[in-house]
Amino acid sequence: MLTDILVLDIETVPQSESFNDLKPDWQSLWIDKVSKTVPENMTAEESYQRKAGILAEFGKIICISTAFFYEDENKQMGLRIKSIYGDDETDVLKKFIELCDKVYRHNKHFQFGGHNIKEFDIPYICRRMLINNLALPEYLQLHDKKPWETKMFDTLNWWKFGDNKNYVSLHLLASVLNIPTSKTDMDGSMVQLVYYKERDLQRIVEYCQRDVIVTANVILRFQHIPLLSDDKIIFAS
Repeated sequence: MLTDILVLDIETVPQSESFNDLKPDWQSLWIDKVSKTVPENMTAEESYQRKAGILAEFGKIICISTAFFYEDENKQMGLRIKSIYGDDETDVLKKFIELCDKVYRHNKHFQFGGHNIKEFDIPYICRRMLINNLALPEYLQLHDKKPWETKMFDTLNWWKFGDNKNYVSLHLLASVLNIPTSKTDMDGSMVQLVYYKERDLQRIVEYCQRDVIVTANVILRFQHIPLLSDDKIIFAS
């Protein structure tokens, strides 16, 4: 059921603004990490700016936007959105788990939903929880699970239709399905600039929320259900 899904999206940035801000031993760890995956002419500073935010060992989570589907009195589908965000990653993760625990107590069958969450968002959250010395709740103890035991609504996997070579961004998938996209005043590549240079976390939160809405609409398209109208989207404080 759609009402069993907790749709989510995360926004991440490098832990330090620049490579030069890292301690020498962490600079060496970074170089070792990316030495085989970046072009030879790319400097450590350039590779750090491009990749550190998406690697859980060197990045951090600054926003987790979540959403639940609901049915109104006319059986029309709506969406309730709640975002957890801040500079203190430990606090962000604790509040996210509090929210998930509340859902889990009422519905042991709830599932995470999102775009590429199996390979990015959920593993990133789990890794950052361990790094922040937080206990993994039962529903996130995935490290010894077989692939078919980790049930998630992942729109990237759905679009593959068994073709594991295929990758599609959420922006492209939304565009090809004629769903309004989230890429308006910014995209994912701008998040660390907006965070470290503009110091505008609220702008990042709003971008993350738009991604959640787009993902929810993609899920509805797969179910052949009308897309969300603006008046059916509720933002929790």
